[in-house]
Amino acid sequence: MTASKHRELNRYVLPIPERVPPHDTPMNAKEADRPRPKEFLRPPEGAPNILIVLIDDMGFGASSAYGGPCEMPTAEKVASRGLKFTRFHTTALCSPSRQAMLCGRNHHTVNMGGITEVATAMPGNTGLRPDTCATLAQILKLNGYNTGAFGKMHQTPTWETSPSGPFDHWPIGDGFEKFYGFLGGDTNQYAPPLVDGVTAIDPPKTVEEGYHLTEDLVDQVIKWTGSLQTFTPDKPWFTYLSFGATHAPHHVPKDWIDRYKGKFDHGYTRQREITFERQKELGVIPKDAELTAPTEWLPSWDELTDDDRKVSCRLAETYAAFASHTDHHVGRLLDTLEARGVLENTLVIYILGDNGSSAEAGPYGTFNEMAFQNSIPMTTADILPRLDEIGGPNAFNHFPSGWAHAMNASYQWSKIVASHWGGTRVGMTISWPKRIRGAGELRGQFHHLIDVAPTVLELAGIPEPDFVNGIQQRPMEGTSMVYLFDEPEAEDRHTTQYFEIGCNRGIYHEGWTAVTMHRLPWPDKREEVGPIEEDPWELYGPDDWTQAHNIADKDPAMLRKLQDRFLIEAAKYNVLPLDPRQRERFDARVAGRPDLLNGRTSMTFQSGMTRMNENTVPNVKNTDFTVTAAVRLGSGPANGAIVAQGGKFGGWSFYLKDGVPAYAHNWVGLETFVVKGSGPVPAETKELVLQFAYDGGGSGKGGTVTFLADGRDIGSGRVEKTVPALFSFDDFMDIGQDNGEPVVEDYGPNGATFTGEIDSVTIDVSGEAHHDHDQVIKAKYARQ
Repeated sequence: MTASKHRELNRYVLPIPERVPPHDTPMNAKEADRPRPKEFLRPPEGAPNILIVLIDDMGFGASSAYGGPCEMPTAEKVASRGLKFTRFHTTALCSPSRQAMLCGRNHHTVNMGGITEVATAMPGNTGLRPDTCATLAQILKLNGYNTGAFGKMHQTPTWETSPSGPFDHWPIGDGFEKFYGFLGGDTNQYAPPLVDGVTAIDPPKTVEEGYHLTEDLVDQVIKWTGSLQTFTPDKPWFTYLSFGATHAPHHVPKDWIDRYKGKFDHGYTRQREITFERQKELGVIPKDAELTAPTEWLPSWDELTDDDRKVSCRLAETYAAFASHTDHHVGRLLDTLEARGVLENTLVIYILGDNGSSAEAGPYGTFNEMAFQNSIPMTTADILPRLDEIGGPNAFNHFPSGWAHAMNASYQWSKIVASHWGGTRVGMTISWPKRIRGAGELRGQFHHLIDVAPTVLELAGIPEPDFVNGIQQRPMEGTSMVYLFDEPEAEDRHTTQYFEIGCNRGIYHEGWTAVTMHRLPWPDKREEVGPIEEDPWELYGPDDWTQAHNIADKDPAMLRKLQDRFLIEAAKYNVLPLDPRQRERFDARVAGRPDLLNGRTSMTFQSGMTRMNENTVPNVKNTDFTVTAAVRLGSGPANGAIVAQGGKFGGWSFYLKDGVPAYAHNWVGLETFVVKGSGPVPAETKELVLQFAYDGGGSGKGGTVTFLADGRDIGSGRVEKTVPALFSFDDFMDIGQDNGEPVVEDYGPNGATFTGEIDSVTIDVSGEAHHDHDQVIKAKYARQ
């Protein structure tokens, strides 16, 4: 398409209006002038391919590209070909960061104030992207790009993830023509619940055959971009490659873990110092920057026992291996693009974290991340016997908070703490050999994820649209970074930015920062959380690169000015009202968000219905419930799951074993309570019932299980405690089977597949549930 033709296209209105000039129309087509074929829609001439690579849960001080202990040569190579940013920021949490980046607007503007699972009814937190905020993928697709998303998305409202949709907020509704990945917040890297488009699929290989999600995602990108190059070599593509790595579970092949054996024995206190010095050598922090003090909320390395250190080091080795393994496969993708001759004209944006490294596992780490999600701490004694399983398919491991602090060096705090740079500042490298000439240079201007979309549009020569699908657009709130490509000393253009996640909040304005931390990023029995109005504020000056010296007492006037500025920005971008609620927001009835059940307390499922998200089925936690199964058992003793929810790291199953009914409740992988009936059910049984009478008195309590066969009592028993908040982000509910990682290893010779026939399964829940989850958190810490 010629340059003059470009100028005729109104790219401010999308889809681009078709303009048909007047022409002669004879009666007979044979008499007509030969019509010119309609030209294919293409972006402006010279628009590059675009590859955005996003790593999950990686702090500023993790990657070797920024002085960290995780060897990531591909990140270093991208930086050597282009630019390395030293003041690039996120929102401090995954869903908000991802939605903000793809929309070029603040996370509350696009209604993603928290992760999708805790959306509320409040503006700024609804989890529903407004149609007034089109995504970068939509804009690029409507301008002639091919668009594909691979990996973790975590932006689809949970109540829209069932087969009923709607699919407007799935990746394909967000402008991606191709989607291959998963919708949740994390996933088992060896057995992920994959989606291709809107269709649930099984991984192409098993773990025994060597499957790993990271490798699969890169394979898919290589295959997809290769096919595009074959069919439309003149049409650029936009690939968004968003790994589940390095979010927990830290799953990585053992040979990668072995490469780091012993490399963290010096401990996390010393690692912060090592990283700090290396960062000065690389120039990613100034020579006069100061290392922030270790947090008093965590034990120093010297305070730990030998067993604590042994477990801690293995968990850190596994995280580092996970990072290196991921970077290796990014390198494999870039090598492929280079071999095809397209890397020279590919804009690569490699973002080393959607937030800082995660400290959510607490001081001693965890063998199962789902324990943290339920405020159930693990101890060294829980993890040590399973040390050799860490990183493998039988673990869902996450490293200790002290290592997260080290991976966020030289800053304070971590993921979730939006107030401090440890939660929000990450590494970012960008290259486009055809356009960026300052190879290997640093850029220290302040920037944020919302600046990515306007940067991409400017480089592609595509204007920010005024209308998309007939809807007037809210202007992007980010600032293009193109101005600094050729001007290393250019003045900052992104001069004000608010931060807020879970009431941890702050404001950056013209070099100054005022911040306040409402609560810790991990549960701690010593913490006493007060009213948000009483949170103490800190003030840091423009010359304090690391936020090392709080000067709030020395300059109260500036602090007041910045606090006012935060309120102005908060009002402007839908941050208010602040919501201090925590785990109880996992329950839709408490949070006030839409619920697919829409007030129903009963749902009937058919045989073969599988992979049903926890947020789309009845919530059986903290309440009485009944499961009624209409079955045909056949002649022999039946085996297998009637219904199973969750998996080996948390969940429950109602099943038969040699004809005997059983209920298994897997309590976050630490204990599994199994109640069995008094004997095999008669072969002629038509209806099997499981009744669960919840103890009450709070969340996570026990209950009594009773089995009925055609109305006759056939046994009962006790379950002493239950999962209070979340079974799994990625292991769903199945009827007649137990996909993914099984809840219990007791299904019999045929595995989890039910050997009889199921006509229907009905789950009824009580209209009342016990939501006072935060009130019982401290009681759970009696184990530690």
